Amino acid sequence: MKKLTIASVGTFDQYQQQRASIRQAIIEHKKNRRVPLGPNATLHFEDYMTMKYQVQEMIRAEHLRDAGAISEELDAYNPLIPDGSNLKCTFMIEFPDEAERRQQLKLLINLEQHVFIQIDGFEPVPPVADEDLERSTEDKTSAVHFMRYEFSQEMIQAAKKGATWAIYSDHPAYQHRIEPLPDNIASSLCRDFD
Repeated sequence: MKKLTIASVGTFDQYQQQRASIRQAIIEHKKNRRVPLGPNATLHFEDYMTMKYQVQEMIRAEHLRDAGAISEELDAYNPLIPDGSNLKCTFMIEFPDEAERRQQLKLLINLEQHVFIQIDGFEPVPPVADEDLERSTEDKTSAVHFMRYEFSQEMIQAAKKGATWAIYSDHPAYQHRIEPLPDNIASSLCRDFD
């Protein structure tokens, strides 16, 4: 799969000039890559375009102009781009009220290990969560996790031919299921396998 380079993200000045149109395009793109799982969790599926935007926003926010500093951002975000046999997502646990969020994160320890993707006719695919660092402790889980799902070639072919997708959590304190995954999202995710 294609990875980000200094040339592909452009310079601080180039991004500033194009930011409004890039921002509008990414808002539309993300509509096909966001999956709410119940009322308090969302999977944001990442790809080349979402990570390019993230790096560009970091360049803007931190006024990065040095190639070395931009390379560090690329090193951080390139691993979140799918590799052709997997999907990668940012998993967010969302409770607007701070006190409720603290309480729920105590109840939802290891939720990130209980979110599965299933292509019809195949076994569920478990997540590989937080490869960079552990985000759950004995006392609570984090509100943000990074997850990777690895698919066999048979699963990928079935998905590309239109097999139904399901995404679900079997955590005792948070059981929700999306099935079938809307066509626009399944189509967008299938492109990550190209």
